[in-house]
Amino acid sequence: MGTGWVILIAIIALLAGLVGGFFIAKKYMEDYLQKNPPVNEELLRSLMAQMGQKPSEKKIRQMMASMKNQNQKKK
Repeated sequence: MGTGWVILIAIIALLAGLVGGFFIAKKYMEDYLQKNPPVNEELLRSLMAQMGQKPSEKKIRQMMASMKNQNQKKK
């Protein structure tokens, strides 16, 4: 087996590993963020209570909708 074949196989294996690793990492992060969203309604309620505000359900829903709209605009 020539040196050229060894180099070709090594490059193909490296590319396959990079592509496979990318998709595995992407799937892992999507699952993680779906199970553990960065901000949820309970977190907003506790933050508002710490700031001395009485969190109403309407205000919580408005803030969640606002954050969802901002996230969609970024994409």
